[in-house]
Amino acid sequence: MAVKRGLGKGLDALIPDVSDKKKQVNKVTEKKTEETNGGSSETLVDINKVEPNRNQPRQYFDKDKLKDLADSIKQHGLITPILVQDRGTYYEIVAGERRWRASKEAGLKKVPVIIRNFTEQEILEISLIENIQREDLNAIEEARTYKRLMTEFNLKQDEVADRVSKSRATIANSVRLLKLCDNVQQMIIDGELSEGHARAIIPVENPDEQYRIALKIYNDKMSVRDIEKYIKNMNEPKKPVKEKEINESLLAIYEKTAEDLKVSLGTKVSISSKDNKGAGKIEIDFYNNDDFERIVAILGKGTK
Repeated sequence: MAVKRGLGKGLDALIPDVSDKKKQVNKVTEKKTEETNGGSSETLVDINKVEPNRNQPRQYFDKDKLKDLADSIKQHGLITPILVQDRGTYYEIVAGERRWRASKEAGLKKVPVIIRNFTEQEILEISLIENIQREDLNAIEEARTYKRLMTEFNLKQDEVADRVSKSRATIANSVRLLKLCDNVQQMIIDGELSEGHARAIIPVENPDEQYRIALKIYNDKMSVRDIEKYIKNMNEPKKPVKEKEINESLLAIYEKTAEDLKVSLGTKVSISSKDNKGAGKIEIDFYNNDDFERIVAILGKGTK
C-alpha cells in the first residue's frame, strides 16, 4: 500500500476526503455515508465497539480541553470521523482517540469511523503524526515514540524525520531527552520543567544530580542561560593555585611568625620554606652560652 509517502504530509494526504467532511456537518448524523476512500468507507458504529490503541503515543489528555471538545460535539456533532482498524470483535483507534473520548463524554451512542487496514508500524506513524500536528504530545511522549520507531522497526533518524516531516536534528534532540532520569522526565510530563530547561541538564550524567538540578530550576525559577552557566561552573575543575601564589602566601605567614618569635625570644629569628608542601626551617641566633641557655629556658627546655 502506498500509505508511507503520504504520512509525512499529514492525515489529509492519507485520507483525502477528511477535509471535505469538515464542511459537511449535516451528513455526520446519517447512519451510513458511502464515500470511496481507497477501498474504505465512512460508517456509523456503536461507540462501545470502538477501543483505544493501548500503544498509541499519547497517554495524557487535558480534562478541560476534552470537556470543551465534548461541548462542541454536543452542539455540532463529530465532524471528523475516527480512523480505525477492524480487529474482529472491536474497532481499534488508529487516529482520533481524543475525539472518541469527547464523544463518549458528550453522550454519543454511535460515531462516524473510517475503517482501514494498516501494519503496526503504519498505526504508530499515523498516531504520532496526528498528535504532532495538533501539538497534543508532551516532549517525552514524542521522544518515546520516535525511539520506538527506531528500535521496533529499525528506522534510522533520517527515515523517522522523513515520515513525520521533521528535520533529523529535531528527531535527534528529541530522543536525547530520554537520557534524563525518570524523575526529571516526569517533571517534563507534568509541566514543571520545560523542554528547553530539560535539554540544559542532559550533559549531566548522574541521575541524582539531574534530579537535584531540575528541582533547583523549578524552585529558583532559573532561566536556561542560568542553568547552562551553573552546570558549566559545576563541571569546571577548580583552578590550581600557582606555585608562586603559594610561596607568597607562606612567606607572609613565616614573616609574621618570625617577628613574633623575635619579640618573645629577644633575638633574631628567621623562617624559610624548602617547598610548597610546608617543609622548611626555623633559625634562632644566640651570641654566647648565657644567651643560648636563656633562649632554651624560654622554649621550655632549660638545662641545669
